[in-house]
Amino acid sequence: MIFAGLLLLAIGAADLTRRAPVPLARRVGLAALAVAILVLGALTNAPLPALVAVALAAEWVWLMPAGRAAKAGVWPAIAVLAACAIGVASIPPRADPGVIRDVWLLPSPAGEVSFDLVVLVAGALVFFAESANIVVRAALRGEFALPPVPSARAERGVGVTADAGAASAADPVPLTAQPSLKGGRLIGPLERVIVFSLTLAGAYTLLAAVLAAKGIVRFPEISRDDNGDRAEYFLVGSLVSWALALALAVLVWWGGASPHLG
Repeated sequence: MIFAGLLLLAIGAADLTRRAPVPLARRVGLAALAVAILVLGALTNAPLPALVAVALAAEWVWLMPAGRAAKAGVWPAIAVLAACAIGVASIPPRADPGVIRDVWLLPSPAGEVSFDLVVLVAGALVFFAESANIVVRAALRGEFALPPVPSARAERGVGVTADAGAASAADPVPLTAQPSLKGGRLIGPLERVIVFSLTLAGAYTLLAAVLAAKGIVRFPEISRDDNGDRAEYFLVGSLVSWALALALAVLVWWGGASPHLG
C-alpha cells in the first residue's frame, strides 16, 4: 500500500509544481520533489517503492502535459489507478514503517491508523488538487476536440473554465463546444474531496444529494443549449471527476480493510 500512496503523492505534487510560472522554478521544484520522495521512502523503509513511484511520476509528466493535449488521452490515468490497485492488493500496511515506527501513533475511532494508510489518503488528496484536473481536461479534449490551452496560461490557471479548465472565453472555441462553466480549478478539487470523504464515511444518501445539487445548479446554463453539447460537456467532465474520486475512495477503503502485519 505504501507504493500506491507514494505514487499518488509524487504525481500530485509534480503536477502542482508544474503550475509554477517560471520554467527554472518548475525544473528545480520537480528535482527537489523527486529527492524528497526518495528520502521519504528511505526513512520509511520503502526505498524501492519510492524509486518506482518517482520513475512513474516522471513518465506521467511526459505523457500528461499540463498545457497541451495529451496524445495518450486518459490511458495514463487508468494505468496509474491499476498500478495503485495492484500496490494496495499486494502490499498491505506494514508493521515497520522505518525510523518513525517508535513515534508513530495516530489513533482513530476504528483503532490505530497505519502510516501507510495516511500516506495513501494524503496522496489521494494531493492528486485531486491538480492531477485530476489534467485527467478531466484530457477526457474533455478527447471528446470535444478542443484546441490546446497555451502552456503559460494553463499552468498559471488563467482563463480556465469548466471542471477541468479545458478552455477560456478568449480561446477560439465554438460556443457549442465550450460551455461557460467557470471556477473549475476550485470546484473540481472540492467536489472530488467531498465525494471521496462521503464515500469513505458511507454517507451515500448525502453523496447522492450533493451530486444531484450540482446538476441543479448547472441546469440553467445547460438548458440554454440547443444541440446538447453543453450537457455532454458537463456530463463527461463530471463523470470522469466523480469516477476518480470514487476509485481512490475504494482504494483507501481497501487499504484500510487490509490486515495489519503487526
